[in-house]
Amino acid sequence: MTNQVVKQGPVLDTYTTIRYSVHFEIPKIKGSRFIAEAFPLEEIVMVPEMLKVIQRREYNASHWCWAYRFGVDSVEVRSNDDGEPSGSAGLPILRQIERSGFTSVLVVVTRYFGGTKLGTGGLVRAYGEAAEAVLQRCEPKEVILRKDIRLSFAYPDTSAAMHCIQQFDAPIIQTHYSDITEVTVAVRNSQVEALKTNFIEALRGQGHVS
Repeated sequence: MTNQVVKQGPVLDTYTTIRYSVHFEIPKIKGSRFIAEAFPLEEIVMVPEMLKVIQRREYNASHWCWAYRFGVDSVEVRSNDDGEPSGSAGLPILRQIERSGFTSVLVVVTRYFGGTKLGTGGLVRAYGEAAEAVLQRCEPKEVILRKDIRLSFAYPDTSAAMHCIQQFDAPIIQTHYSDITEVTVAVRNSQVEALKTNFIEALRGQGHVS
């Protein structure tokens, strides 16, 4: 089993995951069946329950090997050989996830033993092939990373405030009017600090950001 967190570089705006779960079985290898499934992963805490569902469904299988890659800024990866020789199953699955460019994805490869041992090299190839095959059949989904920012300003500053907001990828998701106007925008992660700075400057220090 491997469990690792890797810090990425600059703040990222987007990541690519998979749109739907996909199921694919490669041709038998010396009698053994390898059934691969890929799932979009919204939260790591979902993994144990997702594995239980597969194990209950494929209850006669010999092994349920898996790996996931989760996150964008700090990426967490984990793999599990589930009783296969160390490094022969989980890691080949993980390598294929990394090569695919997807993140926030779980891949599980279920094996039904066919009576003939494949050896460590054979297992590495089989699990890697199954993971690659299912990932190639996944539809990519690009997700834009945003942060909600609340901007407050007086009525006379409405034009300047709106003009500032329009310079960024920051859709307005909520507006509240009282003695002042409060606008909540969903701004791209990499533009958060620039929006805050430009907003204060555009309103000559009269606006408020929270």
